[in-house]
Amino acid sequence: MPMEKTFSPTEAEARISDLWIREKVGAAGANARAGVEAFSIMIPPPNVTGSLHMGHAFNNTLQDILIRWHRMQGHDVLWQVGTDHAGIATQMVTERDMALHQEPGRREMGREKFLARVWQQKVKSRGTIIGQLQRLGASCDWDREAFTMSGAPGAPAGEDGNFHDAVIKVFVDMYNKGLIYRGKRLVNWDPHFETAISDLEVENIEVAGHMWHFKYILADKQSYEYIEKDAEGHVTLREVRNYISIATTRPETMLGDGAVAVHPSDARYAAIIGKMVHLPLCDRLIPIIADEYPDPSFGSGAVKITGAHDFNDYQVAKRNNLPMYRLMDTRAQMRADGAPYADAVKRAREIAAGAPTDENEVDALNLVPEKYRGLDRFEARKQVIADINALGLCVSTLHSEIDPETGSEHLTREPFVEAKKIMQPFGDRSRVVIEPMLTDQWFVDTAKIVGPALDAVRSGATKIIPESGEKTYFHWLENIEPWCISRQLWWGHQIPVWFDLYGNQFCAPVEADAIAAAKAFHENENPKATVTVQIDERAFAEIQDAAGRPLNHPRAVGSGWVGDENTTLRIGIYRDPDVLDTWFSSGLWPIGTLGWPEQTPELQKYFPTSTLITGADIIFFWVARMMMMQLAVVGEVPFKTVYLHGLVRDAKGKKMSKSLGNVIDPLEIIDEFGADALRFSNAAMASLGGVLKLDTARIAGYRNFGTKLWNACRFAEMNGVWEGHKTQTAPPKATATANRWIIGETAKALAEANAALKDYRFDNNADALYKFVWGKVCDWYVEFAKPLFDGPDAPETRQTMAWVLDQSMILLHPMMPFITEDLWGTTGTRAKLLVHTDWPTYGAELINTDAATEMGFVTSLIEEIRSARAQVHVPVGLKCDLVATDLSPAARTAWARNEALIKRMARIDGFSEGPAPKGSIAIAVEGATFAIPLAGLIDIAEEKARLTKTMDKLAKEIGGLKGRLNNPNFAASAPEEVVDEAKANLSAREDEAAKLQAALTRLAEIG
Repeated sequence: MPMEKTFSPTEAEARISDLWIREKVGAAGANARAGVEAFSIMIPPPNVTGSLHMGHAFNNTLQDILIRWHRMQGHDVLWQVGTDHAGIATQMVTERDMALHQEPGRREMGREKFLARVWQQKVKSRGTIIGQLQRLGASCDWDREAFTMSGAPGAPAGEDGNFHDAVIKVFVDMYNKGLIYRGKRLVNWDPHFETAISDLEVENIEVAGHMWHFKYILADKQSYEYIEKDAEGHVTLREVRNYISIATTRPETMLGDGAVAVHPSDARYAAIIGKMVHLPLCDRLIPIIADEYPDPSFGSGAVKITGAHDFNDYQVAKRNNLPMYRLMDTRAQMRADGAPYADAVKRAREIAAGAPTDENEVDALNLVPEKYRGLDRFEARKQVIADINALGLCVSTLHSEIDPETGSEHLTREPFVEAKKIMQPFGDRSRVVIEPMLTDQWFVDTAKIVGPALDAVRSGATKIIPESGEKTYFHWLENIEPWCISRQLWWGHQIPVWFDLYGNQFCAPVEADAIAAAKAFHENENPKATVTVQIDERAFAEIQDAAGRPLNHPRAVGSGWVGDENTTLRIGIYRDPDVLDTWFSSGLWPIGTLGWPEQTPELQKYFPTSTLITGADIIFFWVARMMMMQLAVVGEVPFKTVYLHGLVRDAKGKKMSKSLGNVIDPLEIIDEFGADALRFSNAAMASLGGVLKLDTARIAGYRNFGTKLWNACRFAEMNGVWEGHKTQTAPPKATATANRWIIGETAKALAEANAALKDYRFDNNADALYKFVWGKVCDWYVEFAKPLFDGPDAPETRQTMAWVLDQSMILLHPMMPFITEDLWGTTGTRAKLLVHTDWPTYGAELINTDAATEMGFVTSLIEEIRSARAQVHVPVGLKCDLVATDLSPAARTAWARNEALIKRMARIDGFSEGPAPKGSIAIAVEGATFAIPLAGLIDIAEEKARLTKTMDKLAKEIGGLKGRLNNPNFAASAPEEVVDEAKANLSAREDEAAKLQAALTRLAEIG
């Protein structure tokens, strides 16, 4: 069947994708040859309810290029596909869908029914992202699709698997080894979802804010001499103060202050370090402490320390053993629980005076005064500011106002409030302001497992590309903090720990084992009693010990009771309602997807995996944690190579965002240009460590590149190349110079492609094959073949062209799989689909030096003639004469063998040898010089004038651009993308000027 005139991506991609899926071309081990090592990649699992974005498209393109390349080389390949259960995102999507259909809320529904509803949502949404990956051309093993919640309790039919069992086993094992513990630490708290979230789920946005300045009065009516000095040490202010001034952007948090900190070197406050101040609005005294954290040059140099609501303050509070009082509930409203304020503050004073306590008691104390209890944090802020101002405790400034009638000046003191931009943390999904919150969470003691992960990269067992990624990796792990792994959600792997009323913990994989552990513990504590254990069905928050203390209070540990011999001790236990952070479960992705803890054949064959391709932004959140987890669990690195890439940005280098209106939807790109064009563009911009700028104009260019290959194959069809064609592993024995040359160029292209992909230089691979296929094959060789088709070398040329185009399809297939697979099936009889065709193994033996030299002379001469004609504006339709002023023997031979070809392609009429005629321009190539007479072709004076005018205009533009770039203010204040654009414009103008100058020089030579 003859080829279509044009390639239709819409029709072909759907047809070919269905074919690949039906034939299971991505199945593990497909096309594997004996003796060739395995190659495996674990797909970074997208959110199960998500959809394809540009980052996914870029990342998965690079993975697929490597997968297809290795599969064609005969490796036993596995590209493991799967999705992440994405706790917050999936729960949010489900609740949104429930609200849309007017279903009851999750709390009304109850946990068990709600989880069943989430599974329904998962099943409904799952196909979206998988189908979109297939549209991109991803050749995964679709039958091995994994899910990070497979096998979890309540999972519906078809969701079986043992990933859940693996996650729970790891938690239990790490708990028993003392690597996981429950403790109170500061976390990012999302008041909308009422859960802790990771740093990656926090988006810091610059917003308009304010800085309020307040006075904290010294206790016992004390005062001190406050002195300010300038840089030269001259006194600029001296006064007696009875207060210390602090500044804050969050006044509501002052209710929980534990101290005021100043820098030890700050002479202004040296006399009052150790003294106490009254905390405004609160009947408490707090100390002035010295700490390295405050910056003496910023504001007043004094910082309020609220350890329970600020990450920096938390570290100061820990260093100085300050109590950390939590002010807000899970909805970020001021706490309304606990004892009356008078009782709470009385106990706080005792603690401040040295009374023994612990972090649980401190956390239980509600030090929010009665009038603020239950208020939203921002409403409480307004009230706190108003009340401090009413007490005259705000720092104030003189405000002058002229009476318009009398002209007299009125001076008033007004609160000093600075309007300033502040970076505020928002939940990336909830879009509400994140609150640093001191809460009970589960943590991995990462300090105990980080060592092997550091050693693995230092030793080279795992290599990170580019090298800059290693610096980030080491920085994170060498300064590692405990890892918060609990989330206050319902969707996820529920923490496998049960508690009794006394705070005792029983960690077990299933409920029955927890009951048995609790029974054994209490029988040991109460040997005379008959112990029964049952599940307590009360809500977790309702559970308190007999003294009303919160769960897990150290003083509550133990049974607290010894029964008589015939007494029955009834123990109720209840499970922690929290779930594990999705980063914990996805941290086991490499082994969990391969069937661990079962020692499956896949685990033995494909682990450790070969390569991980992922974004540099999750090197700590995922890459480093996978390293730590796999090394802690199975003692092996999870992957041998990690390739990190940056964010995909728009054509100007700006981060894509909906607010800027520059988000590029990969599916829309595929609809308009085809998947191959998008994939090739992704590969072309994948420079190591470079900025990933996606330009739709560039994508359009790569669509044209595919069209160029299609047209070359149609040209071959029209010249009988595909008649009776079968796949040939070796090129024909060629005698014609052009054929020997293109065979050698193909060998060079293969070598460049192999070297580029081996080094993860996807951009170099794209560049090399673009230049080879478009420049060498579709331009030069197609033209060289035309006269050969009419001579005795026609059969050989048809065989050569068929082989070269076949090789072009093979080499391009990893990047452009759809069009190449379609061409492969259309142009000959094939034993296998292109996706399973063997990658070439020929080498430099195919390069013919003589042919390369000869055709190098021909192509260089044609290019030089074309360039010279274009520079001096010789009309394209006119033919020129050519005079050889000097020819070496080799050049003379090359000319003689290819004269007709050169004349036709360079539009040359007559040829002669001799001195250069007057009014001609010179051309030089290796071994020869030529002249093109211009008399009668162009008006030389007019062309000089045109070029000079254009040069003058360019010179002004270049001067202006240089002036901007050399201006320090421009470089310092302009956005990075604006500076980059100016540099690119300057480079383009200078390149254009150089070409014009070359043309003027040519014209100057001829008078």
